[in-house]
Amino acid sequence: MSIILALLIFSVLVIVHELGHFLLAKWNGVTVTEFSVGMGPRLLSHEWGGTRYSLKLFPFGGSCMMVGEEEESDEEGSFGSKSVWARIAVVAAGPVFNFILAFVLSVIIVANVGYDDTVVDVTPGYPAAEAGMQDGDRIVRMGGSRTYVYREISLFNSLYQGQNAEVTYRRGSEEYTVLLTPVKDAGGFYRYGFEKTNARIKGDFFETMGYSAAELRYWLKATVESLRKLYQGQVGLDDMSGPVGIVHTIGDTYEESRSDGWYYVMLNMVIMSILLSVNLGVMNLLPIPALDGGRLVFLLIEAVRGKALPQEKESMVHFVGFILLMGLMMVVLLNDIRHIFL
Repeated sequence: MSIILALLIFSVLVIVHELGHFLLAKWNGVTVTEFSVGMGPRLLSHEWGGTRYSLKLFPFGGSCMMVGEEEESDEEGSFGSKSVWARIAVVAAGPVFNFILAFVLSVIIVANVGYDDTVVDVTPGYPAAEAGMQDGDRIVRMGGSRTYVYREISLFNSLYQGQNAEVTYRRGSEEYTVLLTPVKDAGGFYRYGFEKTNARIKGDFFETMGYSAAELRYWLKATVESLRKLYQGQVGLDDMSGPVGIVHTIGDTYEESRSDGWYYVMLNMVIMSILLSVNLGVMNLLPIPALDGGRLVFLLIEAVRGKALPQEKESMVHFVGFILLMGLMMVVLLNDIRHIFL
């Protein structure tokens, strides 16, 4: 079941990503030769409006093939014949659509289970209480960053264990700012002395939309912060997960929630999809050759200098980047296998 659920989730994420490229390509007059759902040999296909729409054998992934996407071409309707800003829009649309999907899925979660605000209870004897914080205070800023959901506070404490934090909280109509130095609890975990104890809250339409955006913001922040920690060497290979690790996590989540019924299974799968969709969007925007972000770098250089770099040089950079990316994926894959099966 975990493999089936993972295939479904991965397929939806990739199809939505490719749909973003497809819709913006059509909007800008780029000729799309084929838009396919799935990979491998075609099972069904139909040509309409100059584009072949295909359903392929293997039910995961998808693709959007455009004229002149990989080779230099100035013919009418080719990717290269369009303005640099039109091409930027087409390339950026894939990751943007992943963020849109994550927002839509966040609406489903918040509408069904509510949101976790930042109203806290304070533990006596800890720094927050000693600094004057009280039960019912609402934390509005922590470590210099605005907070909308409590998990942003938990994320900060997880990423910056043991570090001082400037906390701004609201009580009634007044705001106060304190500097807190966390202390270790009995389990060796650093705590500031506040926690979330009340249940999630279901709001009206506008609150649901607002907190769904906050939900998306939280996952974006978590992804970017994790990448920053990786770049700084504060997390290593053992903290990364590839496809095998993700499938394993999806399987564990399914097993843990199955006893609660399919409603909770689906909600947990939606949460996993939000996480993966945001990760896919962010990763594709990184300035790495062969990814959308790498292509955007070349397009932005073209926009600044007024002319494109030679196509053969760009293709070579993307090819080398692709080889290195495949090597990294293989390392992560082997690491997943070592952790899970050995």
